[in-house]
Amino acid sequence: MKEGPIVTVLHDGTRPDAQLMRPVRERAEVRYTAADGFAEALRGADALFVYDFQTTALPGAWPAADRLSWLHVGATGVDTVLFDELVASDVTVTNTRGVFDTPIAEYVLAQILSFAKDLPESQRLQRDHRWCHRESERIAGASVLIVGTGSIGRAIARLLRAVGMRVRGLGRRPRTDDPDFGTVGTDLHAELPDADYVVAVTPLTAHTRNMFDARAFTAFKPHARFINVGRGESVVTDDLVAALRAGALAGAALDVVDPEPLPPGHALWDLPNVHLTPHNSGDFVGWRREIVAAFADNFRKWIDGRPLDNVVDKRLGYVPA
Repeated sequence: MKEGPIVTVLHDGTRPDAQLMRPVRERAEVRYTAADGFAEALRGADALFVYDFQTTALPGAWPAADRLSWLHVGATGVDTVLFDELVASDVTVTNTRGVFDTPIAEYVLAQILSFAKDLPESQRLQRDHRWCHRESERIAGASVLIVGTGSIGRAIARLLRAVGMRVRGLGRRPRTDDPDFGTVGTDLHAELPDADYVVAVTPLTAHTRNMFDARAFTAFKPHARFINVGRGESVVTDDLVAALRAGALAGAALDVVDPEPLPPGHALWDLPNVHLTPHNSGDFVGWRREIVAAFADNFRKWIDGRPLDNVVDKRLGYVPA
């Protein structure tokens, strides 16, 4: 057994890249475990790397966390691990903020272009061998409300401003001179009527759960589109379906849904103005290696006693800007 701290790595059946984990193995005992052996592997551990960031196993194994001081999540969202006992503990929580910012921004731009240029209809016409001239929309000059002003929201704002879109943000504090958003408001229902596109990129907290409900969708422009790359639980799904059917908004691109995965036969599968993707907006080729590298870099800081990157405010549920 190695001298030094014990690091438990919770995986989904596939271990992190061995070469990238080498700096950790050289300075700590590393225990790899899937959910079925998690409690035993957590006992006596000083640090935990939640590589399987969709796990729900942590609350059940928590009584075995008798020495834990640091928990790192291999994702940006941390709602899956922030249960009451962990929030009340002295355990420091960090996340992998930054790895997924640019890919998700690219995804949002792609969905906006898909709506504006009606690419799905062009593909349908091609399959039918129909040469049908049509007009499309411009995105330059269109207004975008980005709900969530963290690092992903800022990456989205920068990319959309670069293609000529008019961007505003919605966050916890109002600002009028924000370098990425220009203006940041705090009242969702006051901001929605001015937006041609609404992009949700919020973490899941008590404040954001169900924030997009029937009242919110009533405030949309009828030609507006809704893009959700945050959390499915920020939307009341039945209210979204009803709003789309009623024409309260023109379409939705959903990378996250509630429930997830979306069950067969759900209404969202067949609505013609809905684009669905399976929670992969940030999953670029090589993303797993990137999150392991980010953990290894933070491990070096932790073991050397230096300040950690991306420390989560456990009460807020995210890394404060």
